[in-house]
Amino acid sequence: MNPLRVRSRRLRAFRRLVLGVGVAALGLMGVTGPVAAHGSDHENEVLTVEVVEVSGLLDPVMAAMMADTLRGIDPVTTLAVVFRVDSPGAVVEDADLVALADLIVGAPVTISFWIGPSGAEATGRVGQLVALGDDIGIAPGSHIGDFGDPALPADRFGAPFGWVADRGPVGYAQAVEMGIARSSPVLLEHLVGLDGFEVRTDESGGRPTVEPVTRTRFHQLGIVDQLFHTVASPAAAYLLLLVGMGLLVFELFTAGVGIAGLIGAVSLLLGGYGVAVLPGRAWAVGVLVFAMVGFAIDVQTGVPRLWTVMGTVSLVVGSVFLFDGTPVPWIALCAGIVGTVLAMAGGMPTMVRTRFSTPTIGREWMIGESGEAVDRLSPNGTVEVRAAVWKARTNRATPVEPGEPIRVVAVEGLWLEVEPEVGAARDHRRRAERA
Repeated sequence: MNPLRVRSRRLRAFRRLVLGVGVAALGLMGVTGPVAAHGSDHENEVLTVEVVEVSGLLDPVMAAMMADTLRGIDPVTTLAVVFRVDSPGAVVEDADLVALADLIVGAPVTISFWIGPSGAEATGRVGQLVALGDDIGIAPGSHIGDFGDPALPADRFGAPFGWVADRGPVGYAQAVEMGIARSSPVLLEHLVGLDGFEVRTDESGGRPTVEPVTRTRFHQLGIVDQLFHTVASPAAAYLLLLVGMGLLVFELFTAGVGIAGLIGAVSLLLGGYGVAVLPGRAWAVGVLVFAMVGFAIDVQTGVPRLWTVMGTVSLVVGSVFLFDGTPVPWIALCAGIVGTVLAMAGGMPTMVRTRFSTPTIGREWMIGESGEAVDRLSPNGTVEVRAAVWKARTNRATPVEPGEPIRVVAVEGLWLEVEPEVGAARDHRRRAERA
């Protein structure tokens, strides 16, 4: 059985598990479908060019879309398949890459690659696939090369452009000069350069314009597939992993399961999917888990101590070495480390203290606490103690004005017995005792 299909089925099963937790409540299926951009379906006499966008790392989701497009080619109605490439490499297994290469080489129509728009790249193992194309175009500012270790058998596919493996990337001007690719500043110009692509010139206006006659149909990932493709990037997977673990730690210190726990569980599943697709290091994930345990110990005490230091060191080590060959971008790395340390060492203890600063069972601890009157107590009113508002009463002979300091002297049911910080209630009780 085709290894690309087997891996695709496994990933779809994993995605269904995540969706069951609540990631895609809309119940949409991630179906890669073509969107007609030009022409109509009844124009059967006009050939179609299929355009597929390949952006970001080539992961199993993107590889499955490319494979489905190549397997679905109808040579009677299709002129060519154009892959618009902007990818730094692939994170699929070599067997999957070979299966995709077989589909490219064995396609019954022209397979073209456009490295664009400006600033795009086709490097690593994706560049090895591009080298198999029947036609290659490149936009200014883009580059190709830096293929890395060969992933495709040389006896079947040869060396990319006949280069040695360690050759560096080649820019636009050099690629055109060497004959590796033709100049294609924009996609339309690349399409026009395809053999058999028909255009017509409209000279009715002030300046002649070129309009395509051959239909163009664009393929893109479905909503759910796009979600998982985004998750399978180093920055997204890393940040989701930290957010998920952080929210679950916070949920440990709260009563019951709330929205933070649900969001944390979904984030952790998505981050775990990304780490599984990318070349993640299991030991680095374990170091990140240890870091969260260290932070949690000091969150319990409410004071950053040795465990916070150990957690910070573990967080840095686990973050830097999380992925093999596809490091986390430095912006996401700094945001993840700094944000986690601030949340765990500062924000988390404060939130936990605030959440549990007002017990609901037993208030004897309040006797002797100080606060202030919210409104006039004569004798009944409300007071604020430890940032919480309570019903309170005082002696009629010692009314308390709003804003004056008070002290709790007793608790009776839902009411607090209070007295002014200075004098009057004590003086009244002493007179009552003497009488």
